[in-house]
Amino acid sequence: MAGPGTPAIALLSKRKIVHSIHPYDVSPDAPNYGALVAAALGVAPDRVFKSLVTEVDGGLTVAVVPVTGELDLKALAAAMGGKRAVMADRAVAERATGYVRGGISPLGQRKRLPTVVDSSALAHPTVYVSAGRRGLQVQLTPTDLVALTGAATASIAAA
Repeated sequence: MAGPGTPAIALLSKRKIVHSIHPYDVSPDAPNYGALVAAALGVAPDRVFKSLVTEVDGGLTVAVVPVTGELDLKALAAAMGGKRAVMADRAVAERATGYVRGGISPLGQRKRLPTVVDSSALAHPTVYVSAGRRGLQVQLTPTDLVALTGAATASIAAA
């Protein structure tokens, strides 16, 4: 499916991955942003995932977790075989991925970073992640998401 051009969409098209693009209009500063995005898309919030850039033992890592939850930094560090994980500085995250905060996609990043997708994604036929621009989500299968990012899967969302 052709759509607004972002590196994430270009990657999906190049690899001939079945996907669909879903624009939405939610203020990036709104409280409960993720839940509002899910409502705007008309899907269950546990199917919409956010991409968080972190540092595990000093190396950048992307964590993909449901928008309704928080990232368990200790679980992420363990999943990566590390000791300590912290959220990456915004400027570092934007520079490494080539995307701006609120539009960071796990797909088509400037530099492909190690990625961990929360295992809850595998329970859904399709999931939604940022398409690389604020106000734009892409729907694809979790197996395609994991394959394209070379991700590990682990339970990294805080309960």
